[in-house]
Amino acid sequence: MDVYDAIKKRRDVRSWFSDEKIPDEIISKILLAGHYAPSVGLSEPWNFIMIKDINIRKKVRDLVNKKRCEFYNSLPEDKKEKFEKIKIEGILESYVNIAVTCDFNRKGPDILGRAFIRATSEYSTVLAIENMWLAARSENIGIGWISFFNPEDVKKILNIPDEIKLVAYLTLGKLTEYHDKPELEEKQWEKRHNLSEYIFMDKWNNKPDDNFINIIKNSRI
Repeated sequence: MDVYDAIKKRRDVRSWFSDEKIPDEIISKILLAGHYAPSVGLSEPWNFIMIKDINIRKKVRDLVNKKRCEFYNSLPEDKKEKFEKIKIEGILESYVNIAVTCDFNRKGPDILGRAFIRATSEYSTVLAIENMWLAARSENIGIGWISFFNPEDVKKILNIPDEIKLVAYLTLGKLTEYHDKPELEEKQWEKRHNLSEYIFMDKWNNKPDDNFINIIKNSRI
């Protein structure tokens, strides 16, 4: 699978996890892909916490279920019906969970390129996650990014120090099936718009010429 295929076929997976084991060598490659991500000032601010302990995963899942109920109760009635059909996590069904963190103090205070935008450390960590996601897809492994929780509550469960930021809680596993469309699109929660709607030229809200817009509309990967 080339990089364009991986980008196009990548999915945020909650459903369809199988109980098939993932070899350690493959997990290592996925983590290494994350570690090869660009980072501001070569600070490598990430850590990866692999979570196989079922009791730890159940504690995280309980937090997620609580927030799921809160979100459901906040929705208007028409969206509640759609949301009932959407699975938001595969914490227990997946083979392994991985928490990805950001250490803003990694390699000292004088990080080249971060002096005026501290968040570049966190951006670097997100780039590592995207690398992992694409590498996993090329290995026919699904990843889901879980966000229905208060990060501080998960940090307590995982003994993450106060000064370390939890950026992502991921679920990885082999899948029983693959889908051409994102699950949220399949279940009519949201849809992908054409890139041409999001392109400006030189200044905000200034559209490119029609020729370029047509090229964008007809582009494929």
